[in-house]
Amino acid sequence: MREVRYAVSDGVATLVIDRPAKRGAMTYAMLAALHDAIDAASTDSAVRVLIITGTAGSFCAGTDLAELATRPAAERGRTRREDPEMAVLRCAKPVIAAVDGPAVGMGAEFTCQADLRLASSNARFSWNFAHRGLVPDTGAGSWLLPRQIGMAAALRLLYTGDYLDAAQASELGYVLEVVTPERLWPTTMELANRIAAVSPFAATRIKRLVYDGAGTDLPSHLRATQASMAECFASADHAEGVAAFLERREPQFTGG
Repeated sequence: MREVRYAVSDGVATLVIDRPAKRGAMTYAMLAALHDAIDAASTDSAVRVLIITGTAGSFCAGTDLAELATRPAAERGRTRREDPEMAVLRCAKPVIAAVDGPAVGMGAEFTCQADLRLASSNARFSWNFAHRGLVPDTGAGSWLLPRQIGMAAALRLLYTGDYLDAAQASELGYVLEVVTPERLWPTTMELANRIAAVSPFAATRIKRLVYDGAGTDLPSHLRATQASMAECFASADHAEGVAAFLERREPQFTGG
């Protein structure tokens, strides 16, 4: 659909929320298309990193409340797939959120689920669910955000719904870097290309270990690490990485 555009080039998948007139507010159809694009990136061997962004000056202003109001209350919680996982977090590949405008409600949740966040000076984040009598709708604000910026800072944002501007987000470590709007895309692509150049076999396992490790004890995490190391040692990517080092050349990873 036009409002959710997806493309792949040179290992980098780009998902654009393209509804500037509504600041990227999500309809049910858009959300389904976004889920489909994320699943495509997750399973496509040609994709090594996914960028989620909006059009100039916008990202995602949350759920389209005008459309939501047309749904009976009993159906409003059934707007997403019947699984408990977060759509962006579910992606097996590294995910970068490039934010050039308001990320509100569900939009803030999308950024929270991304592995890395880059912001322009236009970016603003707000978990405004309490203003609508709701809790964070994907679970990211209540599970991931406290781990990313600390319990007290997260609770302040969740209780008040206050906006977090780009500079404040940088101070909290929520975003990696704040740049001018003109520099956001080149900066994002530079980071994406650097990630796309590493072993995709290793990158997917690093992501899984980091997120799974947040909910497991140390012995369980070490066992999972040992299992992943065994997989890596047997992989074509490991063989290529060693060969490239010995031959003093750049590695050509395949993900095998």
